[in-house]
Amino acid sequence: MKKTMVKNTLSMAVSAAILSSVMSVSVSVSAQAQVEVLDKTHYPATNFLAYTEFELSGEPLAEALGLNLDMLDPDQVNYPTLFDYAAGIESYEYSEEAMFALNYQSGMGPNLINGPVNQKRGGTPEHIQLRLKALADSVGHPHERIKSNMYLTSMPYVSGMPEFEQQPDVRTEKGGRVNLFTFKDEAKVVQAMTPGYKTDYSTLRWNRSTFDKRFNPAATGGILLKEVMWAQDFLGGMHTTKGDEEVDAESSIMDQDGQYRLGVSATDGFNGMLLTELSLDKLTIMQNVMGFDGNNLGVAFGPDYDPSKGAVWFPHFLAVKEGKKHNVRTIDALKVTDARSTLRDTWQMLWPLAELFAMTDQRTANTSQNPAFLAVFDGAPFDSAPKANLDATLSNDVVAEDAFSMANNLSNLAFKNLEALHFNQEVGAFVTEYTQDKIGRGQQGTDISTFDANYAMVALSIYQRAKDALPVGYASAEGGNVNLKTAAGQSAVAMITRQADFIMEKLLTEQGLVVDGATLHASGHLALNTNTSLDAQFSSIRGLVAAFLATKDQKYQQAARNIYLAVETHMYDKTIETWAQTPGKPTIHTPDTAAAISGGLREVMLHLKNQEGEDHPSLELETLTHRYERWFRTVINGGMQMAEALGDSGEYVVKGQTTADTDQDGVPQVTAAGGKFGTSQVLANRVKVH
Repeated sequence: MKKTMVKNTLSMAVSAAILSSVMSVSVSVSAQAQVEVLDKTHYPATNFLAYTEFELSGEPLAEALGLNLDMLDPDQVNYPTLFDYAAGIESYEYSEEAMFALNYQSGMGPNLINGPVNQKRGGTPEHIQLRLKALADSVGHPHERIKSNMYLTSMPYVSGMPEFEQQPDVRTEKGGRVNLFTFKDEAKVVQAMTPGYKTDYSTLRWNRSTFDKRFNPAATGGILLKEVMWAQDFLGGMHTTKGDEEVDAESSIMDQDGQYRLGVSATDGFNGMLLTELSLDKLTIMQNVMGFDGNNLGVAFGPDYDPSKGAVWFPHFLAVKEGKKHNVRTIDALKVTDARSTLRDTWQMLWPLAELFAMTDQRTANTSQNPAFLAVFDGAPFDSAPKANLDATLSNDVVAEDAFSMANNLSNLAFKNLEALHFNQEVGAFVTEYTQDKIGRGQQGTDISTFDANYAMVALSIYQRAKDALPVGYASAEGGNVNLKTAAGQSAVAMITRQADFIMEKLLTEQGLVVDGATLHASGHLALNTNTSLDAQFSSIRGLVAAFLATKDQKYQQAARNIYLAVETHMYDKTIETWAQTPGKPTIHTPDTAAAISGGLREVMLHLKNQEGEDHPSLELETLTHRYERWFRTVINGGMQMAEALGDSGEYVVKGQTTADTDQDGVPQVTAAGGKFGTSQVLANRVKVH
């Protein structure tokens, strides 16, 4: 998919036409709704699940509903429609900029300089600089345009406060003229300025004293998913060397004659390369250091991993003893502080690993692989996989440290652990944890989380598609020219089917809503957690649509539709123009809530809306897009998105103005977002909407 880059290219005549077409639209957050931030702490696990759903509900959704993406312009608010701008610009760009905040700016983890991939090259800052230049050369990105003083976070910690530890550099350089149309219906031409922190990230580090210096698989999986999703976008095509114009890749050697370069553009291509480099460092650490068998850390595992012969998993928490080398943080030692395998950790690792498996897939049987991806992983700039891992025989697969081999090995481990450690075969549902005693006796837990069970189905659906060589990423609902129908893919579908049936048969209330979960008792009794949160409703829509797409069984589609109609009947609060746990009362929203609503509502628009001959008012596309736009403006722009980066979402530093919200959408610039020195462009951990 093309990354939209049309900002400031409209002629004055076209700009005037756009302004006149939308000047009559009045936009404001619901006058009755208030969003109170209760906790600003950043958790990569939940933040980047939400931002992944935001990305998928951004340009891909708008385009799927018929929008020509060239019509989007971040400086022309609410054009061509309120929904198109909220989805195609705000949802999409918030997702990207938050990833850059953690990966390039925060400092919340050990630095890539000291990671295993750079160690192979010699392990110095000079080796990283040479690598960055080589990656830039592969996409034609000028070296002088690489951001200064990036802190490349190899693997993120569990959490931290996203407030800056010093005053960001606000000294400005002259920018360009921008034609702005704002949320308050103002049309104006302004002189945009470039503050120092926009090009030099040294003053954007987060407050180190607040970091919870532990590793957690869900946290790693959260940011890994964002890296892989955006890398697919950035590296899914090529561009002309002279004009930097995006073109489809017709062969995997197209970049070798000098006329074309890797990546959909020079800038996006460079980010795609850098994100992939960060992903490979994470995978190397996980494969070589983090395997755990209940007693020992660093246990080796390979593509022949069989949990019945001894389970290996990634422990829930690893305490990190930090060191310092080359003036940046490194890992000196790791200690298991919570040995459990959790369902959240497992599915949140499986999803990005499956996406990466598909992106890096070099199997000879996958004749439909995108040539642009093959060109990236053909040995330069990233290693190709050994031939043993590319044939149709699984028994000869070997452990290696190229992207495809690690994605294959790690995703196999996560998939088999979902099946063996977390899937209760007797009841047909996922349980939240697995523990093991010192002599190796394993035991499944008894709690079932509706939210995690639904996202386990989503992760499994992506894994099935990746293994069977079907499209993933933005095209994860589409058919393909190849379907390998692998044994692993069929096992994934079987688990999806049983889990979906369990939700439909066991977890629905008389109102048609879904309870938050259940507990299994030894007697066979199922005790329901009778709370019916927004998280449970919208994640169930997301999970059941994944089941429908995987099985083609319309009963799951109808079940998801019925849940949405029940939500509309029992949970829509007209006063605040969005959904509430109990209409008329405050509701706590977290990034998980945001993920579920963004993802679930997207599936309603794509797969559950009225078809020809149907006329349910709640399932009219116009009603659904209005619901999306109102929820996004009320909850996300209303306070959950704590700050907004400059540029791609319509925010600027304007010469002669002191305002820190130039597009007037209610989301301040990072320097005015609270805290002693400001707050980064990420989601709050908890807000109260009332």
